[in-house]
Amino acid sequence: MASPGNTSKKLYEGKAKIIYRTPDPQVLLTYFKDDATAFNAQKRGQITGKGKINCTISTYLFQCLEQAGIPTHWISTPGDRQMYVKALTIFPLEVVVRNLAAGSLCRQTGLALGYRLDPPLVEFYYKNDALADPLLTPDRLRVMGLATPDQVHILGTKALEINHILQHFFRACAITLVDFKLEFGLDHRGNILLGDEISPDTCRLWDQNSQDETQRVMDKDRFRQDLGQVEQAYQRVLERVAAQSTKN
Repeated sequence: MASPGNTSKKLYEGKAKIIYRTPDPQVLLTYFKDDATAFNAQKRGQITGKGKINCTISTYLFQCLEQAGIPTHWISTPGDRQMYVKALTIFPLEVVVRNLAAGSLCRQTGLALGYRLDPPLVEFYYKNDALADPLLTPDRLRVMGLATPDQVHILGTKALEINHILQHFFRACAITLVDFKLEFGLDHRGNILLGDEISPDTCRLWDQNSQDETQRVMDKDRFRQDLGQVEQAYQRVLERVAAQSTKN
């Protein structure tokens, strides 16, 4: 399926999505691609149908969060890979919430895989591919001026609120929300909104119906670690999210 629009309307192309302008400067059109990257784009590939799946999952989860009072950039989903969103000035920060130890946290601290973090850990990373998205300390955040102290506080608070909502939602899907990455931005009125996407690309998700460490993985770690059955895992997440959303 071809991307929407023409090249003159393309605003930005990232690793997983293409952003297009629309006649309304406050509205953008996001197109979800099948491209997959890992390890700061050192590993590249494609996950068949990923764009459709991630667009649909993100739609369900944005709607869930909106209903719970979390403002997001989502407006509508006119196509299976297309999403209209509010134009945001994105903070150059990735806000990561961790409920269980996994990935880089285990490698850098020696914590055992699956170690429960109580309370959840909130981390800020500098969104900069050239620098490999480094972890930022509070003092580095202050020195770099990537957000005001008040904004940093709001981002951390909102991330924990979102975590509470999503943990409850995924638990009802028999899925454990291990950790996830969020991006926020400012709309034209200066309001902080949740942006980007929420999907198996941006979350670590473990199947509660499986005790096997390899088989339980339902997210991009299947691609990162060459575990196989990536498309099937994403599809299972979609099916459970859709079923739970229908109940709600």
